[in-house]
This record gives sequence, structure tokens and C-alpha cells, in this order.
Amino acid sequence: MRVKEVADLVGISVRTLHHYDEIGLLTPDEITDAGYRLYSNVNLELLQQILFFRELGFPLKEIKEIVSSPDFDRKAALELHRKMLMEKRSQLDQLIATIEKTVQYTRGEIQMTNKEKFEGFDFGHNPYEQEARERWGNQAVDTANAKVGGMSKDEQGALSARMNEIYTRLAALRNSSPDSEEAQGAIQEWYLLLNTMGSYSLEGFKGLGQMYVDDSRFTKNIDKFGEGLAVFMRDAMAIYAENN
Repeated sequence: MRVKEVADLVGISVRTLHHYDEIGLLTPDEITDAGYRLYSNVNLELLQQILFFRELGFPLKEIKEIVSSPDFDRKAALELHRKMLMEKRSQLDQLIATIEKTVQYTRGEIQMTNKEKFEGFDFGHNPYEQEARERWGNQAVDTANAKVGGMSKDEQGALSARMNEIYTRLAALRNSSPDSEEAQGAIQEWYLLLNTMGSYSLEGFKGLGQMYVDDSRFTKNIDKFGEGLAVFMRDAMAIYAENN
């Protein structure tokens, strides 16, 4: 099948297919002398797999690493997709039920407890884990999760309090120079704290600081401690990495 035929069949753009080819995610089995991309049935099966991963929120870089791995098992991946989509469907069904109850509640037809108003919402997943896995790989993230998961509630509370303490300290310094002795001392504490949970190289630490600015979700949460803190931390982390 030519690229336009595949695009029409699947419901995606020709540009998307070109992009997948350019990044080495989905390369057609044949290109004619005239330059036309020709997709085989094997290509279409891989495209289906890619789109399942996309539907579940995986970034393209991670999808490429997964499907190109010699350990990749298509059947096992399909089973995983089914499991995850079933869980997603279950959550959506619960949210729809909550909406229907809420409509009845606003009409005065039923009573609704505060707990019932929030049934179906799930914020138990780390919204940044996907990006972390993409940038530093699964091992570093799994190590961090294992360490935090192995802590008692009191230990996790102490860790959270320590993180907030460093954020507050840095927020008080955010209008000073990021290469000042005080700023670099606080950033060093941040680096050491992060490495109690995972294993971050200096380059990874610098990259994390850049993510604080590039990802609006990070920026929003960090800047709750003081506007401009994310930018200040990025600069201070970059200086620390370069100096050490």
C-alpha cells in the first residue's frame, strides 16, 4: 500500500507516516524508483502496535525503544494493551457514572456524598514518570520508585518535608545570582537529596533542570513556591553540573 492509502485506512495524516519513517520508527519495506513508500502487511502490524502505545500515552521515543528491542514480544504487548485499555475503560465508565449522578444531584433528584462526587478520578500515577523514563531510562526511575515505595509513611513524609524545605530555601534566593555560594549550596543539597531516591549523573541533573522550564507542569508546581523559581533552579543546576 502507498502512504496515502495507509493514511486513509488508518485515519492519520501522511505527514505523520513520513515522520515515523524519518525517525526510524516505521520504515516501509519498499521504496520505488520514483520514491513512493510501499507498506507491507508486516508494516501495518507494526503501525497498529505503535498506535496502541500512542493511545496509552507513550512518547514516540519510548515506543521506538520498545518495538526495536530484541526482547520485544508482539503477543505479550497486545495482552498488555488489552489489560491497560480495559482498566482505562473501567475508569471512564466510573467517571461517566459520576457525571450522571452529578446531573441528577444538581436537579435535586438524589443526594450525593462528597466521596461520590470524586469517584473515578485517579491521580495515583506520577505524571512525570513518562518523561523521566524517556530521558534517563527505566532503570533510574524504577530504582527511585523502589526506594520511595520501600519507605514507611513517616519516612515518605519526612522526605516530602525535606523537599519542600529546599524549595522554600531556593525560592528565597531566586532573585539572587544562581552561581552565588548560597544558591549553589542549596542546589547541592537538592542534588544529594535526589540521589537518595535514584541515581542522577551531573548531566542528568542538568537535563532535569531544563525540564523544569520546558515542561509547563513542572514549572507550575515549582513556581508555587515563588514565581521564577523553576528558571532559577534550571540555571543553578546547570552551573552546579558544569562546575562539578
